[in-house]
Amino acid sequence: MTMPMTDDETFRKVTLELFSGTDVAASLHRALQPITQVIQANHIFLQIYESGLGAMRTLAVADIREGRISDSLTPMPEETRQLVNRHLSAFVEGAAAISDPDRNPVARDMLSFHGIEDRSVLNMLLQTDIGRLGSVVLTAAGEKQYADEDVRRFSTLYRPFSILLAKVLEQRELQSLRERLSDDNRFLNRELLRLSGDRIIGADFGLREVTRQIRKVAAGDSPVLITGETGVGKDVVAGAIHVDSRRSHQPFIAVNCGAIPESLVDSELFGHEKGAFTGALSEKRGRFERADGGTIFLDEIGEMPLSAQVRLLRVLQEMVVERVGGTTPIPTDVRIIAATNRDLPELIRTGRFREDLWYRLNVFPIHVPPLRDRPDDIPALVDYFIGRKTDELKLPQRPIPAPGALEVLAHYSWPGNVRELANVVERSIILSTDGLLRFHAADPDPAATGESGGSPVSLPSMDTAGADGPFPTLDEVTADHIKRALEHSGGKVHGPGGAGDLLGINPNTLRHRMRNLGITFGREHRA
Repeated sequence: MTMPMTDDETFRKVTLELFSGTDVAASLHRALQPITQVIQANHIFLQIYESGLGAMRTLAVADIREGRISDSLTPMPEETRQLVNRHLSAFVEGAAAISDPDRNPVARDMLSFHGIEDRSVLNMLLQTDIGRLGSVVLTAAGEKQYADEDVRRFSTLYRPFSILLAKVLEQRELQSLRERLSDDNRFLNRELLRLSGDRIIGADFGLREVTRQIRKVAAGDSPVLITGETGVGKDVVAGAIHVDSRRSHQPFIAVNCGAIPESLVDSELFGHEKGAFTGALSEKRGRFERADGGTIFLDEIGEMPLSAQVRLLRVLQEMVVERVGGTTPIPTDVRIIAATNRDLPELIRTGRFREDLWYRLNVFPIHVPPLRDRPDDIPALVDYFIGRKTDELKLPQRPIPAPGALEVLAHYSWPGNVRELANVVERSIILSTDGLLRFHAADPDPAATGESGGSPVSLPSMDTAGADGPFPTLDEVTADHIKRALEHSGGKVHGPGGAGDLLGINPNTLRHRMRNLGITFGREHRA
């Protein structure tokens, strides 16, 4: 004759079955067997209260034959919701028997939804560490099958079922994050393809060498370091490398290292464990884990704190990350592309950037030249920005540059590079009343001129001429612009602060243009 199990034996066997695998439905199915040795039960349910929906969600259900995942909602009438909310504010551990399910709306609707004809219900409320209220439910055939002893025995299982509920909720949250991340990655990849298409604007002219380098490096996994002034499009180059690589259908995670507070950099990049610091209420995957299998783009790498540089160096050397507060290395398969507008060798000299990290990142450097050095790209860029803004603003007709407008743009120094050009085009589209773009002047942001090598020179406005006199020719506009630069430089053409420096062009090229335009310089100017 088989002796009935003691409470301790039941607790041990149920706990073992609940946590012997990751499939909650299978765990419930296995745990039901030792439970039925001490308590009558045909079915077992694991549920969570969805306060925002006013309903009880069944997460999993099992019977003697099998277990299955469920995601069904049992609506609650107002009085039941009020009862549940009272339980939340004054929670008491323990089970309760429901002898007449027809008089309990939640039990009645749950049994009806699942097509169960059992008439006895044993319900135990569960509360997680983060305050979520759920329940584990047993049902049996016939009425009034559960006595006080059954209620007591079931109550001893409160702790393992509470832990199981918390584990299931965590798994659901992680799955939801993965799905959202997957959706974000699909969207980002579509955006990369939409923005860069099959070519980079300027690939045939000023960015021809950059495009050639992209084709060479995209196929491998070597780290890439992209350098160039602010606004030249380093992010577009990084996106093009990813799109052309074997990782193109995997995540592309972009991180602006200069935009993350120093105290949060480690957590954002490498993640953290629950309780690693004040406010770390749950574990968090960092950007490197999210980029697994794909590419991570570390923009403004020169702004990264030294502590994070040490961790990044380990990722490059060992291809593992370690969360803040964690001790277990997590393997990662990530292609690293970094970008900076800073002088990294100078940062190394002053102790603000690790030399060993620079050597690791600088495997394949790509320099993106400033827009002032590739004026032949301006027409294609203007055409692209006009098309994009026409679509965004849903304009009935695509505007076009006014006669001579592109030539004026070609003679501007563009301290803000492509980003500034995009703003100028957008502003002109907004101000245009006749479908012609004259590229209105605006004072450049002084902060954007620090990398241009000289002081800002305002973009000539085309719509101010001709109001009280004849429309100036292109040569007249260019000559006036050069004369203003000469006045600003005190007649100096070459060297720092000279007109060539201010205009962002080679001094010899400037002298050639000045001769053609009849502008005196040097000894002639002084005479």
